[in-house]
Amino acid sequence: MTTVYDKAKWHYEGDFPSNLSEKQAFVHTGMYLGWIIEENLYSKEFEEEAAQEIIKFKQKNMTGTEIYMEWDGVFASDMLNAEGRAFTKDYFDFDKGTYLDDYEAIFPHIKSLYEVEDTWNNYEAINTKINERFDTWKHTNEGNKGNKLFTVDSYIGSL
Repeated sequence: MTTVYDKAKWHYEGDFPSNLSEKQAFVHTGMYLGWIIEENLYSKEFEEEAAQEIIKFKQKNMTGTEIYMEWDGVFASDMLNAEGRAFTKDYFDFDKGTYLDDYEAIFPHIKSLYEVEDTWNNYEAINTKINERFDTWKHTNEGNKGNKLFTVDSYIGSL
């Protein structure tokens, strides 16, 4: 089952500043999608469908926001590999994760998360923070792997 993490239309059809371009509803998730691409945390299916966009992103000829727009502003679990899904579930979740808190902390001058311009400098600023969170998350999850006890159910589930 596919989980939809975000849709741009949830933002621009919701409580969205009337003085901003609709494109601004794509930026916060587009920057996260850019990080996913940079870290190669995307699924094989996404890689096949977005091969040209991935190349353009890595050459800095297309932003993550522009790719997110090409995907109709839908960010979903089938775009990610297993590690990407696990991290996104913990970090990007708007209710339980800290991505939006980090985003707003990186850009303290903004009145709403929609005011961040889609630039490479802004992407690099949030990219650095996501990398820190990802490194911490990996370290924490690797430490927890050794603490799991054997159960018949876990063994059967691994088959």
